[in-house]
Amino acid sequence: MGYTVVDCDDVETAEDRPCEMRRLTEPAGLSKMAVNRFRAEPGEEIPLAYHYHETQEEAFYVLSGTLFVETPERTYEVAADSLFAVEPESPQRAYNPPEADAEVVVLAVGAPNVSGDVEAYDPDGR
Repeated sequence: MGYTVVDCDDVETAEDRPCEMRRLTEPAGLSKMAVNRFRAEPGEEIPLAYHYHETQEEAFYVLSGTLFVETPERTYEVAADSLFAVEPESPQRAYNPPEADAEVVVLAVGAPNVSGDVEAYDPDGR
């Protein structure tokens, strides 16, 4: 058996991201899922681009604030203490709009923990 406690504030923030991102997967010793914590100020995006994953499922649990998630069909408003789940091959872009009055803090979990399955999505080139 193995157990790990990770203080998110002890984890370095990722470079070159549109908002604060702390990669928690490795510090937690996880291999089958990816776990990240995001803190986005008003006007900041969470992903690098509008995208989808070929095989990975994603879940965004909103710890505080309101997360907005744009999809091809509509934009969702996900309140604190709510979970937004994304199936593979489902395009999405998560963000905190410029007119928001507060930051949004999100815990994101993706499984399986794979690299290279991210594809850019162009909403205008459907």
